[in-house]
Amino acid sequence: MSLRQFEYALAVAEEGSVTAAAERLHVAQPSMSQQIRALERELGVELFARTPTGLVPTVVGRAFLREAEVAVSAARRARATARGGADELVGELVVAVQMGFGARQLPGALGGLRHRYPGLEITVFEEPGSAELERLCRQGVLNLALMAACERTPSDAHHLGDEEFVVVLGAGHPQLATDRVDLRELAGEPWVRFDRGSALDAVLLDVLRTNGPAPATAARVSQTATAVRWAAQGLGVTLVPASAVPDGHEHLVRPVFPVVSRPVIAVLRPGAGPAEAALLEFLRKETWSDSAFFAPMS
Repeated sequence: MSLRQFEYALAVAEEGSVTAAAERLHVAQPSMSQQIRALERELGVELFARTPTGLVPTVVGRAFLREAEVAVSAARRARATARGGADELVGELVVAVQMGFGARQLPGALGGLRHRYPGLEITVFEEPGSAELERLCRQGVLNLALMAACERTPSDAHHLGDEEFVVVLGAGHPQLATDRVDLRELAGEPWVRFDRGSALDAVLLDVLRTNGPAPATAARVSQTATAVRWAAQGLGVTLVPASAVPDGHEHLVRPVFPVVSRPVIAVLRPGAGPAEAALLEFLRKETWSDSAFFAPMS
């Protein structure tokens, strides 16, 4: 197995076809197909299944690709370390965010980082839960992760602030007449929830069980922006971090009583360098407790 084969497999998974992956990497399509087949023969498994919409990783393929990402990220970091010094960093910085956290703060921080180190390539992705983020941190895949909780040591984990949760209501909902919604007043409401096992769904369940009966589920979604938009259309109410509310929906958002908030923790990889330190610096400058932004306008 080679690092090049890992990169080819990851590209095929992202693009959904060998042809598109080959075009992206500027490689001949027959050569890439041959390398993928050779990799599957060596592993003794099928990494991709053919579907009407393209190539999709198999169950074992998804497990393999996670580990391949570890190897590729480590190799990129090694190349960047060899090529660049602290004053002119190059290479890839991989940042992961627990779904729904830092949606408003992270772009500004990354913009500041990119301005300071224009040679950096920044990759950002969302994960639904903190357990997977911690696993990726331990394996060295991530340079920095934002999450609501972690088990790392204080030198690796940095408390940035607290993210307050808000409820999103459909247009015309009677609770829009209040400045702060008592969660007990939402008993019996249908809820737009998140994927099972995700951190956001765990928060919603914990809050509602404490303040009333288990929620009736109207729908489950994988993205906070989708939950907000569906709630705005009256499909059900939802509970999201304040910073995750998309522009244009603020008039449908209210803080809740009792107040619901979670700490936002930045976790740096072991042996973090100047790029991670700079990003942490920019993140600390952002405002993390900003639910007042969603207060009803007079």
